Amino acid sequence: MATLFRPDGTANPAYLKLDLYCKGLRIDASCELGEDARDIIRNRAGLGSGLEVIIGRDMYTNIPVVEWWCSVSPYVLVKNGERYEIWLGNVGQASSLPAAEGGDKTELSRLEACPTRYTSLDRSAKNRGPFVATLDKSRARFVDTVVIPPEPLWYKQKTTSGKLMQRIGCLQGTYLGIYWGPRCQNWGPRGENEFCKFCTEGQNLGTQEEAVKSIADVVETVIAARKESKITFVHFNTGFIDSNDYWGLFADVIKAVKDATGLLVGVQAPPDADFENYRKFKELGVNNVSFCFEVMDEERFVEIGPGKARRAGLKRYLEAIDFCANKVGFDTVNGEIIAGLESTESSKRAIDWIASHGAIPTVCVFRPVFGAAYGQLDPPAVEDMLPVFSHFYETVMKHGLPIGIAPNVKVSLIMLPEECRELTAAPNAYKLTRTKLWALKTLFGAYFKATVKA
Repeated sequence: MATLFRPDGTANPAYLKLDLYCKGLRIDASCELGEDARDIIRNRAGLGSGLEVIIGRDMYTNIPVVEWWCSVSPYVLVKNGERYEIWLGNVGQASSLPAAEGGDKTELSRLEACPTRYTSLDRSAKNRGPFVATLDKSRARFVDTVVIPPEPLWYKQKTTSGKLMQRIGCLQGTYLGIYWGPRCQNWGPRGENEFCKFCTEGQNLGTQEEAVKSIADVVETVIAARKESKITFVHFNTGFIDSNDYWGLFADVIKAVKDATGLLVGVQAPPDADFENYRKFKELGVNNVSFCFEVMDEERFVEIGPGKARRAGLKRYLEAIDFCANKVGFDTVNGEIIAGLESTESSKRAIDWIASHGAIPTVCVFRPVFGAAYGQLDPPAVEDMLPVFSHFYETVMKHGLPIGIAPNVKVSLIMLPEECRELTAAPNAYKLTRTKLWALKTLFGAYFKATVKA
């Protein structure tokens, strides 16, 4: 099983990214995030509630920092001169960590394996972070140097209508995420008690981001993000609407973005009322569609998302994935699950089902965010997540799915499949497949560069 440190003592970036999702991060008083970091913007069901950080060469991650359980994270972010570092610090079980230099490696391994315990913590679902720490480096271990991506200038620019661009869309890694449409109808006025229990989108729309966005607002924001941040991919998402006519909701704004920029476009929405509309999405130039069904266990599906179960149902989600992957021919189709909301074996079954139907799994880590119905639950333990993500990578590679092809698409809210390689027992396996993917990425990058307009 993968561990935080490789045999040579350097950090395993894949393990670190996964473990930070599970444990969060505390902030040392030396940090100057107000000057150096992007704003924390709670969107995407609340999952964008963390600090954007780059681990290793290019592993973008959105690290939890404000949730109650982050207060006992063993990880501490420190600013050392101009450089940011993550340390394994002294809190809880980690308070007896040996000195960074010459410490007892056996003791370090034991402490790293200990799960963080939350039994004595106040779980009230309030935003009380980021949690400040004062690190004693003599009783801590250096983990890795990281990069804090700065806030782009366009975040504080305004559209012609006077709206702040970061309230129209925001970077989630290197791609631009935009919520389009009204508040998910599972949040009311007749579905107040039907929202998904991990989600806070109904609280965020109108507070963290604009509830009403015009097509002009979106196009101006996309152009600004392309010019400064060099985005290549615009990802639209929405919640349930009573008509289930997602083609009608998205067609005009997608056409406007495509006509103005030629960028890659993805759509994440519940299943459309008419699956033939997905052929129209394809003709319009949509490159990717994704469907979030969260869990494969049908009883858990109903419990977690009562509105989702009533309005669509698990079977409808699976049928939409199958149709789009095998009847339409998008560049890629994704089925999204949340690891930690069901058993490990059930998550593996979901991964197997998605991949066997020609789609690419998207695997999130359950994040108990303040304000959500599940906000007071414990986050999953990394030890329970490792088998899921190892299986994720191996399954995708065995099926030869087209991962990591799109240029400059790094996602901070999830572990990308190609990022999970060092979580497996044999990270150097699948050499031929990896070579083919590299060739496809090179060819597609050249094609994109030749066809993009903005």
